[in-house]
Amino acid sequence: MHHETHIVRQYLRHDKKFPHVWCPGCGNGIVLGALIRAIHHLDYAKDDIVLVSGIGCSSRMPAYVDFNTLHTVHGRALTFATGIKLARPLLKVIVVMGDGDAIAIGGNHFIHAARRNIDLTAIIVNNSIYGMTGGQSSPTTPYGMRSTTAPYTHIEHAFNISELAATAGAAFVSRGTVYHAQLLQGLIEKAIEKKGFSVVEVISQCHIQYGKLNQLGSHIDMLKWQKTHAIPIEKAADMPGDQIEGKFTIGVLVDRELPIYSREYEKTREKARGCSPESQ
Repeated sequence: MHHETHIVRQYLRHDKKFPHVWCPGCGNGIVLGALIRAIHHLDYAKDDIVLVSGIGCSSRMPAYVDFNTLHTVHGRALTFATGIKLARPLLKVIVVMGDGDAIAIGGNHFIHAARRNIDLTAIIVNNSIYGMTGGQSSPTTPYGMRSTTAPYTHIEHAFNISELAATAGAAFVSRGTVYHAQLLQGLIEKAIEKKGFSVVEVISQCHIQYGKLNQLGSHIDMLKWQKTHAIPIEKAADMPGDQIEGKFTIGVLVDRELPIYSREYEKTREKARGCSPESQ
């Protein structure tokens, strides 16, 4: 544990940006730790990484780490990240978003980044609610649950972020939880190494807003829920449907090879110059 803490501290702007703003028991710190350890394990230099975010609790991560960082406007993190990747294709660009930031305000950008297969890694922290702005319903708030904008229960059905990413065309889609921290680190490593648009959906807890409104107990209780409701994708394949009902799968859900936008774009530029790469 001391070794892991030492690794994380190497990457923090601990003398300038702390204390952080996250509530005690929030899952964002676990996500940040898994992300840092993944980058460290893959042996990237700090300047190889660009961490981009929009607005929300999880989107404060770039403020705390000593990478190239960009904290942008709500729902537009992927557009800024796309520009960086096209201008500096050798940089490893990672985007951290909450479920509202990525799928509501940024939903249009999300599906088209996946469709184009832009070489970015999107980490989406899904806590089922807008936590920072007061506990309003988000696109992932489950049917029948409460929020400050749905005090008599939510009557809309939740987006499945991973299924949306897969359907829109992402090359790599995975889902983890903050309870399964080591698995989460491994999923982030695979996503970073994947060429193309890679997505890591992270099921996390907001016990201050979502948990309290729905009487789900403490952050510990919500972590235990993740433990009992998450099923490894390999195990789920052999389970009957009635045993999977009400639960969700974790692990690598999609991993496929697709043309990458920046490479296709470069080919088009060469053709426009009358110098096709195929002719060389």
